[in-house]
Amino acid sequence: MKKEHIGELVLSEQQIQDGVKVVAQKLNERFDNAVIISVVPGGILFTADLVRELTFDVCMDYISCPHTPGDCNNSSKIVYHQNINIEGKDVIVIDDAIESGGTMKRLIKHFADHYEIKSLSIATLFVKPSRVDIPAHQYFAYEMSNDDLLVGYGLPWGDKLRNIPYVSKLVK
Repeated sequence: MKKEHIGELVLSEQQIQDGVKVVAQKLNERFDNAVIISVVPGGILFTADLVRELTFDVCMDYISCPHTPGDCNNSSKIVYHQNINIEGKDVIVIDDAIESGGTMKRLIKHFADHYEIKSLSIATLFVKPSRVDIPAHQYFAYEMSNDDLLVGYGLPWGDKLRNIPYVSKLVK
């Protein structure tokens, strides 16, 4: 794997594991059961790590809304096949991070507009400071101090580098 775009370390593998546990603890204190909806492909790694730490019953599904990292004006098609019933249930949308928040805001609006859900929450490893206001409770481990472009642990650059097991600054 080429390392040409991987810069300064932001979150180590240990910090990621610790962050997963922080978010899991918050969710475990709040929920008895829930539907987990992973935002793919970025949220796959965090979702896999997180659900193994959850102590309540979960059903799992996925949703997709391709976007460019940092783009708060994402207008791409939302693809959700609803493989399981979410009506009247607690729903937790999981992604790796909330960067600008534009895509997550669209996803939350999609669920609120189309489904009668008991509650709607978001779980991410981290959030960035300039994110837009999203009308859902957010569970996260880290709040970044700046809006640097990041790669690794699900975050891509040119649709690559998602499989790096830590988070680093992007070097263009």
